[in-house]
Amino acid sequence: MATSILSLPLLIFSLLAISTTAHNITAILDGFPEFTVFNGYLTQTKLADEINTRETITVLALDNAAMTALAANHPLSVIKNALRLHVLLDYFDPQKLHKISDGTTLSTTLYQTTGNAPGQLGFVNITDVRGGKVCFGSAVTGYKQDVTYQKSVKEIPYNISVLQISSPIIAPGVLTAPAPSASDVNITGLLNKAGCKTFASLLESSGVLKTYESAVKNGLTVFAPNDEAFKAKAVPDLSKLSNADLVSLLLYHAMVGYSPFATLKTTGSEINTLATNGAEKYGLAVTTSGDEVTLKTGVDSSRVASTVMDETPLVIFTVDNVLLPVELFGASPTPAPAPEPVSSPTPSPARAPTPAPEASAPSPNESPPAPPTATPAGSPADAPSAESERSTADNSGVSIYSPTLVKALLTACVSVIFSALSF
Repeated sequence: MATSILSLPLLIFSLLAISTTAHNITAILDGFPEFTVFNGYLTQTKLADEINTRETITVLALDNAAMTALAANHPLSVIKNALRLHVLLDYFDPQKLHKISDGTTLSTTLYQTTGNAPGQLGFVNITDVRGGKVCFGSAVTGYKQDVTYQKSVKEIPYNISVLQISSPIIAPGVLTAPAPSASDVNITGLLNKAGCKTFASLLESSGVLKTYESAVKNGLTVFAPNDEAFKAKAVPDLSKLSNADLVSLLLYHAMVGYSPFATLKTTGSEINTLATNGAEKYGLAVTTSGDEVTLKTGVDSSRVASTVMDETPLVIFTVDNVLLPVELFGASPTPAPAPEPVSSPTPSPARAPTPAPEASAPSPNESPPAPPTATPAGSPADAPSAESERSTADNSGVSIYSPTLVKALLTACVSVIFSALSF
């Protein structure tokens, strides 16, 4: 019985561990050399990170020849959108493919979540054709359903399914969209529209905007405080900063490299910023709780609030607070210890009455005292009797040696033991 009680927490822990098991698309495809190119582009575009943070998903994988044909002469941003059409936000295994209600269904893709897919552009049509054949194609009216299901690569039921298809799914305009360049991106315009006008103004007046724009080609992630963040009481008077310190502060709000939200969630460590320079650390600690990402500076912290832009190689986030680096503003002060409670002065104990002096022992030469006479009726006794003292003590509280108390304690202990064994 005791063994069963001890094993119950272990069983609960095991069930929780099973229910929260994560998948890793990169590790799954590593075991299949025919998908090396496809796997490589999932990593380069950071789609692998987004796939790994989602549950109930189907990846339509392309072999090396098909993926090479899709990627030919296209920039990374265009390839990323094309691959988003190959990630379905639902679970499909071979059994489900052949049991589609009415023979056809629409499935939402990752491309639909970008907000840049009007109408049916972000959906894929799946059709169960007679003879055991299953076809895929863009849900846009008039597009052919000529991509066929080949085989199942990996299935983790109701979590992730990887299926090989014959050729890329093409949607209108996806492969012909121009790749955004540094000169095409209006960073300050995007910031102004997102409610980060103060930050945008500081970038322009300090000259840091040019640094941002030149960094975009190699990938850039920006953490832009909103206008309310600059009004917070905790923000120092930035007008008192030297120009060099202001530049460092603004550079601290961006990092080299393209790190969309899904990638940021999986970082779990400290990242360098544009302000990082040798001994000048200027790092940000990234912590994650559920779907919330927090940036910690050592002075303050801020939540990543929203995504303003996410187009390879640039991503712009808004944050709730101005990020204050330790290098400029010092470490956060250690809270002062709470004052000890002031105790009221202890009253002086009442002075005990001075005991009467004991009678001195008779000397050997003295005669022994006469035997005591009986106390006259009605005369007060000189001291309480032993029985009287015992009676007074019994009335002042329950003795720890009381048989009643011992019995009650034993009964309670037995009840607790039986209750535990009954489980």
